[in-house]
Amino acid sequence: MTVTAPSTRAARWPAVRPWLGTAARLGLAAVWLIAGGAKVGDLAASGRAVNAYQVMPYDLATVIGAALPFVELALGVLLLIGLATRLAAGVSAALLVVFITGIASAWSRGLAIDCGCFGSGGQLAAGRAPSYLPEILRDLGFLALAGFLLIWPRTPVSVDGWLAGDAPVEGEDE
Repeated sequence: MTVTAPSTRAARWPAVRPWLGTAARLGLAAVWLIAGGAKVGDLAASGRAVNAYQVMPYDLATVIGAALPFVELALGVLLLIGLATRLAAGVSAALLVVFITGIASAWSRGLAIDCGCFGSGGQLAAGRAPSYLPEILRDLGFLALAGFLLIWPRTPVSVDGWLAGDAPVEGEDE
């Protein structure tokens, strides 16, 4: 009987996975901090960007648009420091699904809008074409980062790890 050693890739995964998680966490944190930071200075424009999707009444769209930058900034801070990572990843995933759905809806209804994802959005100027497919693909990439963190939330250099008093381990049971 011959015993075979585990593949090199499988043997490396426990060592690499926490650092991939750290990169995913910090990358997603940067996305939220940049997106929220770009909008927080002009909450009215953020409200107009949400309203441009034409899926809710104007007053509700402006309230959501005004609140969204603060939610994005809070998610960014939580992910940056690694606190409540799975929760932040879950909320991130939910928001990204809403964003992807909104962009797809605008595309399918023939709206010509800027998504407003990283600053003021709204109706595009005459002659400008929307870029929905790249926006959806970008958000699917961000959704993959959030999904990774939902499955493997424990990462090095995080408050979650510090509070737990240990480093992430192979086969973590969180």
